[in-house]
Amino acid sequence: MPESAVFSRTPTDRERRQDLLLAVIMLVGAVISAALSSISGLYSDEQAPLWGALLVAVGLSAPLIVRRRYPALAAVVIALVMFTSVTLRVPEVYATNIAMFIALYTVGAWMNDRRRAFFVRAGIILGMFVWLIIVMYRDAIDEADKADVAAGLFSPFVAFMMLNLLINVLYFGGAYYFGERSWHAAAQRFVLEQRTAELEAERELTAAQAVALDRVRIARELHDVVAHHVSVMGVQAGAARLMIDRDPDEAKRMLSSVEDASREAIGDFRQLLETLRDPGDGGSDEPSAVGLADLERLAQASTDAGLPTAFTEIGDPAAVPTTVGVNLYRIAQEALTNARRHAGSGATADVRLRWNHGAVELEIVNSGRTVGVLRPGLGQLGMRERALASGGEIDLQPRPQGGFRVRVTVPIAAPPAFESLTWRHPGPGSDKVSDSKAGRGGVG
Repeated sequence: MPESAVFSRTPTDRERRQDLLLAVIMLVGAVISAALSSISGLYSDEQAPLWGALLVAVGLSAPLIVRRRYPALAAVVIALVMFTSVTLRVPEVYATNIAMFIALYTVGAWMNDRRRAFFVRAGIILGMFVWLIIVMYRDAIDEADKADVAAGLFSPFVAFMMLNLLINVLYFGGAYYFGERSWHAAAQRFVLEQRTAELEAERELTAAQAVALDRVRIARELHDVVAHHVSVMGVQAGAARLMIDRDPDEAKRMLSSVEDASREAIGDFRQLLETLRDPGDGGSDEPSAVGLADLERLAQASTDAGLPTAFTEIGDPAAVPTTVGVNLYRIAQEALTNARRHAGSGATADVRLRWNHGAVELEIVNSGRTVGVLRPGLGQLGMRERALASGGEIDLQPRPQGGFRVRVTVPIAAPPAFESLTWRHPGPGSDKVSDSKAGRGGVG
């Protein structure tokens, strides 16, 4: 819990109104108790006049109005009123005891300074017991000449004093215990409310992040689909326009490719829209059905679009997650689209898929214009995001002899048998041999 969220109790307006009502009820009860105690002769001939009981009633009730705002002050005032009342034999004890219990309970339940709350309660309780022992000693001296006192240790008078002492222990101990329990219960509720608020904030943040990730993923997919298909259609439509007079048959073939590309684009858009409309969560992470098996077809489509592209697969294929396959396909698609747009006339491209031990590597290399300054755009950002989402690394670099290279490496789980064989017979320099073989398949 943050330091700023320290627990403290502050009474609400409703609780302050409740304290005022309690003070009024206590005043009425104290007046009635004083009247009845006076009539019954609580202290016989030694009791104080009735007007003193009315003052005690006011002294007990008034502090209760501010008991939650100033618990220590209210408790000390009520304790002094109680001490004075009993010492002067004021004919009222019942409302006084109730008010004292409420005051001690309030100190424990509402005083934010816990150290001070302990000392206030301990001081009042200790003072009351010292005063009680003095009173008991004084009464014992007064009753010393009576036979019941001298009768033995458990005479009626001594038993009455012990019972009075036990009642006071339970009285003050109960006020202390219930006050502490109320404070800790309120503190636990506060912690639960804080945690609930934090969890709610985290839930909202997680939901916002999920929405943002979905938006990024959809934007990336739309960019890849639109850029690829529109690029293919634009190049082929332009070539058909130039060829329509000289070679009508070739122009028709190019327009047919434009038609096929448009159908494929519509299919991709439809699949994307179906994914967005599907309320379930059991679908694929990517709104696409393409994968590594479609790379050869992608290379052929790139060739048909005017960029001669060769596809080479090296090593033994292994199973990869669907999302990884989609991401690698989209990276190759974006790299070829960029090559058609920026490499210039006469450029070629090479797509290589290498299956290494524990990793799959995809490399797209194109020849063409020399890239002076690399200007990152949405396409490169999308490729980086896809590589990171697959748990891999990507390298986007211009080639010194012209053109551009995109290389992405994604770790995959190797078959257990192959791992066991490699561990038992490592073969010195085997990794280097594998790398050199894979490297010979590259251009440049």
